[in-house]
Amino acid sequence: MMRFALSTNWNNMRLNDGAAIADEAAELGFDALELGFRTQPEQIAGFKSRLGQMPVDSVHAYCPVPVGAPSGHPELHRLASRDADERALARVLLRKTMACAAELGARVVVTHAGYVDMDGWFVNLGTDALRRLLVFKDGKENPGRPVYVKYLAKALKRRRKRGRKLLDVFRKELDILLPDFQKAGVTLALENLPRLEGFPDVEEAKALMKDYAGAPVRLWFDTGHARVRECHRWSASAGEISRTLAGSICGMHLNDVKDFHDDHRQPGWGQVDFAALAPLAKRDIVRVFEPHPPVTFAELKTSLEAVRKLWK
Repeated sequence: MMRFALSTNWNNMRLNDGAAIADEAAELGFDALELGFRTQPEQIAGFKSRLGQMPVDSVHAYCPVPVGAPSGHPELHRLASRDADERALARVLLRKTMACAAELGARVVVTHAGYVDMDGWFVNLGTDALRRLLVFKDGKENPGRPVYVKYLAKALKRRRKRGRKLLDVFRKELDILLPDFQKAGVTLALENLPRLEGFPDVEEAKALMKDYAGAPVRLWFDTGHARVRECHRWSASAGEISRTLAGSICGMHLNDVKDFHDDHRQPGWGQVDFAALAPLAKRDIVRVFEPHPPVTFAELKTSLEAVRKLWK
């Protein structure tokens, strides 16, 4: 039977004890956990106590929440950054997350690598600026709006050029980090992000996978993020990308969205075509439900049962 994990980000703000979090996931019908970036250090012991019944398949950086951080967040520091100090801090936190994963027997650390700077002297072509151009006077969002199409073409050109420069910086960081991941027996997985600036994009991901073939770095596919990118016309369809990159993807977050916004709802709630993602899901990868806390117990249980049936 296909195995599914639940991200502890769903319930670890409500339940303090790691064992209780694991028990609730089991009650829902999940087979494993992903320790989310909101995991507190004091919750780790409880997760360890349940490893026999509820293993940890993946850990989302940064985990546990770093000492001194106001709260958990996947982008406290970014490995893909033009700032050397920022990258150094990201390396420290990634190594700590890697150690947590190895201790709990998880095979993957999921990370948000970073973003390409899209600011300009005269025109800002970043995601927020582009999104304002999507909206008609009636409030409806339409990526076919002429002014959006015009500026999107300029933004994509800037994104490609600046992405190549960040790629060179990022390779040097991987050269430093990956020997540690190799030794620990843990894979670093680079997640697709729901902004135009998100790094790596599809072409950058292809280049990295070619450069680091055989190394412990792979890709992580978030279904909701892919749908958001598709709707904004930043990327091809989620289904097409999942097929293009399938051989390099080691895991996926199962999230649903209503097109333009990163809703992080349960599969079946929005417009993600999960049937089209079945070929990817049936590969030997980690599959993680990553709903936001407002999703109810009943909604999540029903969604898991529906996905199991769809992908059987």
